[in-house]
Amino acid sequence: MLTTIKKATENFCIHQIRELHQTIEGISKKRTLIAYIDIDAQDGTSHRVYIASDEAFMQRVSYLFLEEEKSDEDTLIDMTLETANLIIGSAKVIAEEIAENPYTIGTPHFVKLGIFDLKYDSAHTIIINEDEITIAIKELHD
Repeated sequence: MLTTIKKATENFCIHQIRELHQTIEGISKKRTLIAYIDIDAQDGTSHRVYIASDEAFMQRVSYLFLEEEKSDEDTLIDMTLETANLIIGSAKVIAEEIAENPYTIGTPHFVKLGIFDLKYDSAHTIIINEDEITIAIKELHD
């Protein structure tokens, strides 16, 4: 599942941001804007997918979509939620196309602006120049 989400995030960097990127395993150590979307997979499992980006990465996104050179915190939060929706929505389509445990997605929720200190099972960070976005996944149990 993380594979399709990682692919969707890389596609976002390639097709939306249009910058070279590097992918590393693990989470960003920077202060990040953190959002999550819960997903329910066809195999009966549920997961929480976190999107955590530093402010500079989200400012890139804000400039791309809103043409704002310096967005306020509320706008960056809104862009974090929208980015989570775009990436996880794209990952859902990728999973359906390759028939790899398709899933439904919930509504994005903002968690906080701070260090990523949440529990997760696996994570990758995508880096563009000095800007970072982390995708992490945690299986949810009833």
